[in-house]
Amino acid sequence: MPYVLGVFYNKRRKNRFTLRKADIRTMANSSPIPTTQTAHIVPTGPIAETILMPGDPLRAKFIAETYLEDAVQFNAVRNMLGYTGTYQGHEVSVMGSGMGVPSISLYAYELIHFFGVKKLVRVGSCGGFQPDLKLFDIIVASSASTDSRFLEQYNLPGTYAPTASWKLLSATAEEAKKQNVDIHVGNILSSDIFYNFQDDVNDRWTRMGVLGVEMESAGLYATAAEAGVDALGIFTVSDVIGSGEKATAEQRESAFTQMMELALPLAAV
Repeated sequence: MPYVLGVFYNKRRKNRFTLRKADIRTMANSSPIPTTQTAHIVPTGPIAETILMPGDPLRAKFIAETYLEDAVQFNAVRNMLGYTGTYQGHEVSVMGSGMGVPSISLYAYELIHFFGVKKLVRVGSCGGFQPDLKLFDIIVASSASTDSRFLEQYNLPGTYAPTASWKLLSATAEEAKKQNVDIHVGNILSSDIFYNFQDDVNDRWTRMGVLGVEMESAGLYATAAEAGVDALGIFTVSDVIGSGEKATAEQRESAFTQMMELALPLAAV
């Protein structure tokens, strides 16, 4: 996709994307703009090898506007916003993933296989299972149990355990020490069901020591493992299942900054 005189031209969609001169200078010193397109990602800017993946595209926009220098939007297809900039001198991208294993695994697969992404870090909210968890605590998922059938596609002779990258996990633990942030590390549940008909499901997962529940990481971890790249999930507790405490919709979009500040330095790892 060529760009001249500060304008991108997408032949397929016949759209023009006007850029500031500062954006062009930034791009000249960063990753090249991909010429590949998919049905879900049509890049109008570079995509870094490290990408943060919040579920909400507005959270992706918040991260880009709050933390990244010289951020350039690279995707807007289906309003799944993606941005690339630098953080502490290292190139990093951030893009929404949508909700659920099918959505994040679709975007993760395309980012890995079509756009060369090597490190994928999910940042998002989760429900806390264990009684010692409090609202806004940080969970780092070393593994992800699931009730999804996503893993069946690999036709493995047993039960696969989707697991985080040790490189990213250990680096996050070190960063948490530097920032004096307490983290909970352990197994989470990636569930396909938000409103479960069985009212004792959470109790059963809690008895097995599972820290919390979200809807994506098992698919992300499996997709990354099959491709031989690194993935990690870092979460802010937005709901404490036992006590009924809940974060507001506004807090879910923009207030979970601590996990973002743990995730962004992974661009340097």
